[in-house]
Formats: sequence, C-alpha cells, structure tokens
Amino acid sequence: MPRSRSRHAITDLLELLGRRWALRVLWELRDGPLAYGDLRTRCDEVSTSVLATRLRELAAAGIVERSADRWGLTPAGEDLGHRLVDLSRWAEAQ
Repeated sequence: MPRSRSRHAITDLLELLGRRWALRVLWELRDGPLAYGDLRTRCDEVSTSVLATRLRELAAAGIVERSADRWGLTPAGEDLGHRLVDLSRWAEAQ
C-alpha cells in the first residue's frame, strides 16, 4: 500500500478504510468479484461518484482491481478481507 501522509502503514490503512463506504466495498467484495452496478446495489445505492472514488483509491492501494466489467479483491485485498471477517466475529461476540 503506498504511503500517503504518515510514516506508519497502519495509520495510512486506517485512514483509507475510514473513508465513507471503503469498508463496505471491501465487505461486499469478500465473496467474489461484482459488476459495478451490482456492487453499487449491495452498497445501498451509494452515489456513483463516491463509489468510483473509493474504487480508485482502493485500487491505487492494491486492494481491489478491475477485470473486464467486474471489480474484485487482489490477493492483498483477500487477505485483508479475511482479517475483516475475524474482526466481525470479534464484534459479534462482544
């Protein structure tokens, strides 16, 4: 993941994931690639401009990629997705 403002990778990652809809996009892509329209529907009809921006940012970070007409997780994104599932389980147990 390219570093932006911080010298700490975790700070940069949390800044990226803290942006509106970023985590939701990752969550919806965890089960496999989706067409843009399907991803937007799963994200409660997020505005097209916000979704396009998030996808560009996540792609620049090496987390998602576009293949043909579908968006999916890169290997790094899949690894992050597994870690999000672990966080989800932890949150449900609290």
